[in-house]
Formats: sequence, structure tokens, C-alpha cells
Amino acid sequence: MKISFVIPVFRNAGSIIPTHEKLVTLLTTLQLEHEFIFVNDGSDDNSIEELLQLHKTASNVKVISFSRNFGQVAAIIAGLKEVGGDAVVIMSADLQEPIALIGEMIAKWKSGNEIVIGHRIDREDGFIANTASTIFYKLMRQVNPKMPKGGFDFMLIDKIALNVLNQIDERNRFFQGDILWLGFNTAFIPYTRLKRTIGKSQWTLAKKLKYFIDGLLNTSYVPIRLMSLLGICFSFFGFLYAIVIAYNRFINNTPFTGWAPIMILILIIGGLIMLMLGIIGEYVWRTYDETRKRPLYIIKDKFIKEDEANN
Repeated sequence: MKISFVIPVFRNAGSIIPTHEKLVTLLTTLQLEHEFIFVNDGSDDNSIEELLQLHKTASNVKVISFSRNFGQVAAIIAGLKEVGGDAVVIMSADLQEPIALIGEMIAKWKSGNEIVIGHRIDREDGFIANTASTIFYKLMRQVNPKMPKGGFDFMLIDKIALNVLNQIDERNRFFQGDILWLGFNTAFIPYTRLKRTIGKSQWTLAKKLKYFIDGLLNTSYVPIRLMSLLGICFSFFGFLYAIVIAYNRFINNTPFTGWAPIMILILIIGGLIMLMLGIIGEYVWRTYDETRKRPLYIIKDKFIKEDEANN
């Protein structure tokens, strides 16, 4: 039985070697064969140097290095293509996931669950990070009820489910939604996300917003249905308002003067139109992006042992 680890790396200098050491200590205790696949997502710090140091000293460490930063999801997908184990654990290199939880995840997997998800019930982060995460996943749960309350990035996937996951060929992916969409037996394990002690998070507000839009558009018809519903409602109320105006003008001889009501209607309707065009534009862009068929990532270097390369 062999467990693979896919670990995306972006500006994680200082935490890569401690992460590896803690994992090796745990896996030695569990007496499990293992391999590590680190994906350098265009880091501009000393991450690649630390990764190459591990590659030279450990026979079971593979390193993939991108030509530039393509994002965490792309890094994970690239790593999953290289997995050779019976199951794969996806985790970050920032020491915020409790590594001791891996033993419980493996036990859940052995009991018949093809997917085991470690989901956050609390996090030792700052107020802004906690608030943003809470809002994000509350909105996600509205369109995807299967999403755990605190979301997840820490998971174990059996090779059967992994083979299906690797067949998905899409850009602008919502990776968590893809995992839940697979439909395999899934177990959930709650945990508290630890405070980051080395470096700082690269998960910026812009990246969170982009990921939220991907999740909203890729896993739900809600935006399109909402546009249709708004269109029907405003058309209905507009028709009723027109009847009221016509009735009072011709029956009660009451003229409607003033530009304020007209301006309010123009601003509201104009704003809704721009919002709807923006939503349609997001869908059109994603369709265009799919048709271009550009690679999701570009691998600059791949460091594996010679005997593995020959197999």
C-alpha cells in the first residue's frame, strides 16, 4: 500500500522542509510506503532551492516546476497526473493542516470511503481572513449544499476516484466542486486550521473573488436563473405600472409630472442590465477560454529519479 502526497508550493520557503520532516515522521510510525510530489507554482523566493535539496536527499521526492505562477488549482492538477500510489493526500506546505489527521483519513479510506475530506470548523487566522472565509463558504453552500461549512483544501482521494478526476479537462475550475461532484463514498473529518507561523498567505482577495466566481458559475445555474427571474419580475411590475399610469391619465385625468420617478427607473433598470451583461460576459469568456485549448499550466522542469523516469 502506497500513499502519495501532492503539495502545491508558492512562496513557501522556510516551511517546505519542516512539512516534509513531519510527514516522514508520521508515515514512518504508520509504516506506510509513500512518495511526495511537490509542485513549484512559479515561486520567486527560495522555494525551488529547498525542493531541490529534498529531491537530492530523499529518493521518493518528485519536484515539478512551472514556468510561472498558474495558481494553486493548476499546481494540484499537475501533481495528480504524476501520482503512483493507491491513494493521494492533497495538502498545503504552510503547516496549517494538522498532519496527525492523516492517520484518521487513511483509516476512513481503508473502511471503504474513496474520498476523505478534512473540513475546517474553525481557524486560527485573523479576523479579516475568518470573516472572508465565512462569507465565501456560506454563499457557496447556497449553490452547493454538499459543501462543508468551513470549506476544505485537505483531502485524501482513492486511485479509482482519482482516475475519474484526472479525466476532467476544464479551465477556470472550482476544484472543491469537482471533488464533491464525483459522487464516490465520502467521509468528512472536522479540524481546526492552525495559525500560520512561517511566511504569509498568498491567497489574496483578488484570488478569492476569482475562485468564488468560478465556483458560482461552474457548479450552479443560479446566476442565469436569477437573471431570468429578475427579468420576469421587472417586466411584470413594469406592465402593472404602465396600466396604473394609463388608468390615472385617461380615467382620472391625473398627469404624471416630474423626472425623478423616470430617473429612478432608468438607473435601476440600467444597473440590472449592466449586471446581467457582466454575468453573461463571464459565461462567454469561459466558453472562449475553453475553445482556445491553451494548456492549464506549463512545466518548466521536472525532477524525478532516473529509475522512475525509465518506467
